[in-house]
Amino acid sequence: MTDHPSTFKGTPERSGKLQWDDHAALHRADDGDGVLSDMKALRRGTFAEMIRHLMLLPEADRSNYTIEKAGDRVYSAVEAAELAARDDFPG
Repeated sequence: MTDHPSTFKGTPERSGKLQWDDHAALHRADDGDGVLSDMKALRRGTFAEMIRHLMLLPEADRSNYTIEKAGDRVYSAVEAAELAARDDFPG
């Protein structure tokens, strides 16, 4: 599902499609987020690229990272792995 708000009440649309080309950034899970969060990004690219990069890391290390997607949605390593396994994940 996409997490882009619709124009009606700002609620997420339930189209079932993810925006794989949205801007995203890889962060350490313990970087504290906050006002300077954008400066703490380790890597930037599309949402699909950040998932792909995270899946290249050793499984034991993945939980040390999160992916921040456009719209201030943060995905854990577990969520990223589930998304990488989807049939519609870009190859």
